[in-house]
Formats: sequence, structure tokens, C-alpha cells
Amino acid sequence: MSGVRVGIVGVGNCASGIIQGVQMRRSGHKGSQGLGNEKIGDYRIEDIRFVSAFDIGANKIGTPLGKAIYASPNVVDWLPSVPGLDVTVKESPVLDGVGIYVGNKIKPVKNTKSISALRDAAVDELKRTKTDVIVNYLPVGSQKATEFWAEVALEAGCGMVNCMPVFIASNEAWANRFAAARIPIVGDDVKGVVGATIVHRTLAQLCADRGVEVTKTYQINVGGNTDFLNMKEQSRLESKRISKTEAVQTVLSERLPPERIYVGPSDFIPYLGNTKIAFIRIEGKMFPGIPFNMEMRLDVDDKANSAGIVVDAVRYCKIALDRKVGGPLNEVSGWLMKHPPVPMSDDKAQAAVKVWLAAPSARKSKQSV
Repeated sequence: MSGVRVGIVGVGNCASGIIQGVQMRRSGHKGSQGLGNEKIGDYRIEDIRFVSAFDIGANKIGTPLGKAIYASPNVVDWLPSVPGLDVTVKESPVLDGVGIYVGNKIKPVKNTKSISALRDAAVDELKRTKTDVIVNYLPVGSQKATEFWAEVALEAGCGMVNCMPVFIASNEAWANRFAAARIPIVGDDVKGVVGATIVHRTLAQLCADRGVEVTKTYQINVGGNTDFLNMKEQSRLESKRISKTEAVQTVLSERLPPERIYVGPSDFIPYLGNTKIAFIRIEGKMFPGIPFNMEMRLDVDDKANSAGIVVDAVRYCKIALDRKVGGPLNEVSGWLMKHPPVPMSDDKAQAAVKVWLAAPSARKSKQSV
């Protein structure tokens, strides 16, 4: 097997986390074995290879990927180094990828090439490196930049895993373009392995399954990395809030009015680093109209949560490429993403993924054009 050849768009903490995590598995690092799905189809986590990378940071462009993943403002340091990552990080267009609060930390390059020239260079790089799947790790609010990379994926013939809450897989026009090109996409907005939204969904699903009425709920998140610093800019948060809110709304017995549900990032606390703290509360009524409430606090490493999902997403995307299946992978997206094209409960999505994986000929006829 040639493995899964992955390109990284945005060499930030999430990228650093998945690259270090895959290396830990490959080297048999203590405690790394037996975690996650060891094998999906023919592909193990160790079969993932990082063969191309793109960023806007002046201190990362032109440097080896193995060095760039540790460059400021990245703080993930699960390993002291990752050997063999001599892939050179290429320039990406800045567009709307830098918010007002993170510019001084990221120190973006001043693009001197035109957007079309950067697009051509990116397509050439993906083809030259035989990249199978690109992973979009751009910051929240990067609408134009994410659409740029969706265009690049289509032109280069690469599958795409859209980890960010810019709606590509769940946008009908984009979905149709990926289907017509027979290129798979998994999206949008990655869930965590045990993240705030998946836990919130599980508690809301529990209420629905037990026949109780949820009347109010909130999820408040704080963290200390550049992701949370970026999200202090409220204008960049619209799609993020939609994504996280819909992930909870879709499992409730009845949708809550907007004034009775709040789900979203709330503040930046620098000393937390990559630690994310979530506060979740659900209020409701049980038989015979007696009120109840529950509260919980979740304390997790934000980047481990993302990496543990993306190592699966890229392998599902590669399998779809092998099968020549194009368009949004609805079952996979329903299982791994907050804002999939077809929302479904997690248990149904997990079961649907197993069926999809076991029946390639059926999926090919339904998903490709």
C-alpha cells in the first residue's frame, strides 16, 4: 500500500498535534498504542504520510515541516522532534485567514504573488507530491481562504477534510461540484474525540431517549491557544456558532428557540494553552412536569481531540478516492463532523459508516455522478 498521502493547510497547533500523534503511533511511543481506530479498511494510522504543507506565517514558509510544527505561536510539544519531515512549507494566500487579535502572533507573510499564481503553485505542489487528501486547518472565520483551498482540491484532484466551520461539504453548490468531479469531501467542522460538542450532544440525546423535555441549555468554552484568541473577534464566529448549535439542536426531541440555547466559544485565557474547558448545563422537565437540571465541566487537550478524529477522516477520504466515490461522504461526515450535509444521531451515523465501509459498490452508485 502507498499509504495515505496528506497535505496540511495551516501548520498550527492542530497540524502539530496530528503530526506528532501519528509519529508517536509509528514509533511505538508508550501509551500511544491501542488508541483510536487502529485500522480502517486497509489503512492504519501509521500509514498516514504528510507530504505537503501550506501556511501564511513568515517564520514557517520555506522551512521543513518538522521544524515548522514547533515554530511560534505553536505550543504542542508531545515529542521533542519528528524525524524525516523534510517537506518544505509553501506559501498560502492570506485572504481572510488572519483575525485582528492574532496578527501579531502569527506575523503573516505579505503575499507578492497574485491569487491565481498562488493557486497554480498549490495545485502543482499537490500534484508533484501526489497528495491524496488535504486537511483544512485554517482559523475560524476564514471563509475566502477555505473556498480558495476547496477550489485547489477540485483542480488538483485531492480529497478534502474540512475541519473548519466554513460550510463546503454542507453547501449544496460546493457539494455538487465535488460530486461532479468525483472527489470526496468530509465536513464540516470537526468534532472532538471527547469534546464539548460531542459530550453536549450525548447528554441532549440521553434526555431525548429518556422522554424528558429539555427547556434550556448552554455550552460555554474557554481556552488559551491562538484558536481561542482568534475567536475573540465576534464577526468571525457566525458559522462556528451555527455549527455547534445545530449539532445539539438536531438531537433534541424539539428544537429550542434561539433565546433558550447558547453554544459557543466564550473567552481566551492565555495560561490555559491548549487546554480547553467547557461548562455545560441542561435544564428540563421530567414526569409529570417536575423540573431537573444537570451541569458538568470538561477539561481536555483541544488538539488531541481534533487529531484523534482527523486520523480517521483522512483514511475514510482515501478509501473513497480508491473507490472513485465523489461528493460529500454523508455517513462519515455525520459521524465525525459537527455540521454534516445530512445531520443524524451519533449512533445512527456510526452504524451507517460501518455499512458504507462494507459496501463499496452500493456507495459508488449513490454518491458519485
